[in-house]
Amino acid sequence: MTAAFPEWFYPGPPGGWTADMLDHLPPDAPRHVELIDGSLIMRSPQTAFHMLMVSLLAHHDLGIRPPNHLGVANEMSITLGPRQRPEPDVLVVKKEALSDLRRTFYRPEEVHLVVEVVSPESADRDRVTKPIKYSNAGIKYLWRIEPEDEQAVAYTFELEPSVKAYVPTGIHRKRLTTYVGFDVDIDLDLSPFIG
Repeated sequence: MTAAFPEWFYPGPPGGWTADMLDHLPPDAPRHVELIDGSLIMRSPQTAFHMLMVSLLAHHDLGIRPPNHLGVANEMSITLGPRQRPEPDVLVVKKEALSDLRRTFYRPEEVHLVVEVVSPESADRDRVTKPIKYSNAGIKYLWRIEPEDEQAVAYTFELEPSVKAYVPTGIHRKRLTTYVGFDVDIDLDLSPFIG
């Protein structure tokens, strides 16, 4: 059984979708839509692991605790170019970028860290496609978090600026302890969020 796409979706606008068009999708469009290489990507229903990990990372006391000039955001897109507007699961951005409550996206120069929590349907994008887009845009830090045997494993990366590519800085199980321009120490145990 196949579902029909809404009329506005297919075949799309002449020349493809652009980043600014995401702000003008019709009201019946899905809540979270990314733009990768001019193609709209609808997010599948999230897993409990995904939801709980995003909640943990964005939690004021248990998650990422940046210095005062930075803040944590989640599920906001980054306009990387005319045909690129991915939506990381969690971001650390400059505090002044958070002050405009009408914003629907951030610019790469406002973003300090992007975090992708991998789901089965997003694995290729989160492991390959999006890191290349983020590194080309100059975003300094990237984390990728995946489920492993009912636990979380965090892969951390830093941009090597001369080649504009991410290099691994660690693989973290149970506890994410790293440096991203500030110290990070997060217990990756999701049980406090379960009950």
